[in-house]
Amino acid sequence: MADAGETDDFFELSSFTPYLLNQAAEAQSDVFSKNYRDRYGMLRTEWRVLFHLGRHGDMSAKEISDSASIHKTKVSRAVRALEEKRFLTRVTSPEDRRSERLSLRAPGQEAFRHLCRAAQDYEAALERRLGQRDARKLRVLLDRLR
Repeated sequence: MADAGETDDFFELSSFTPYLLNQAAEAQSDVFSKNYRDRYGMLRTEWRVLFHLGRHGDMSAKEISDSASIHKTKVSRAVRALEEKRFLTRVTSPEDRRSERLSLRAPGQEAFRHLCRAAQDYEAALERRLGQRDARKLRVLLDRLR
């Protein structure tokens, strides 16, 4: 086992890129989550499902799961919660009775529009904080890592 004093072999988690990315993502997500949590009582997965339906129109839970990289069980729970909030509706697919098409109802569409404006405001504030050049560079680097 390496001695903490041996800098050549010592690994520091706090400067490990995946750790830093995760910490930054969690911190930023926590700040933005107040927008959907406080006003709509949503959890993060619910916001992501709502966003996909608002952005792409009717989708199946599987399509959302694949597109958003969210486990199907979490999508299912989010769909149920959004349905209870009367933000979405489910219709059984006539082609495949095992599949349902999900679509936003009027309250879900309004929440989507409100949260998109909040996200744009959040991005603008982040850009002011980092500066336009660094914010743009950060997006390019994150996109490259993705």
